[in-house]
Amino acid sequence: MEMRELNRLAVNDILNEIIEYEMAGVVRYAHSSLMITGPYRQPIVTFLQEQANESLQHALQAGELITGFGGHPSQNIAFIEESHDHSVLTILKESLAHEEHAVNLYKKLLTEVADASIMLEEYARGQIGMEEQHALEIEKMLRDFSE
Repeated sequence: MEMRELNRLAVNDILNEIIEYEMAGVVRYAHSSLMITGPYRQPIVTFLQEQANESLQHALQAGELITGFGGHPSQNIAFIEESHDHSVLTILKESLAHEEHAVNLYKKLLTEVADASIMLEEYARGQIGMEEQHALEIEKMLRDFSE
């Protein structure tokens, strides 16, 4: 298999988009964890806080790659839509949408690095797997809610 040349500028741009989105995830999940009420509050708060911490780790991982490629990590965060509906159902639905968008960002990275960097392909695949797993967990949590 012949490898093509890695476009570091394009990779860094996508990684910065990932950083901004993951940092928005930190804020989204931390905020959501504060807004949860009701009898099932504690396990949901714990889950959301774990997601906030993991989003921070994902942003830091992307930043390490950017600096490794001679780039500069973004200090911005992506736009966070605020519905002002803090029901558990809405928070979980918004969390699911967030995870699905994250999957798409990592797929965008995978497309860019395909056949150019095995390390980045593996990184992107691993992140896609984690984000898909989070989405699956949220889907399972949503099964107890009826509309």
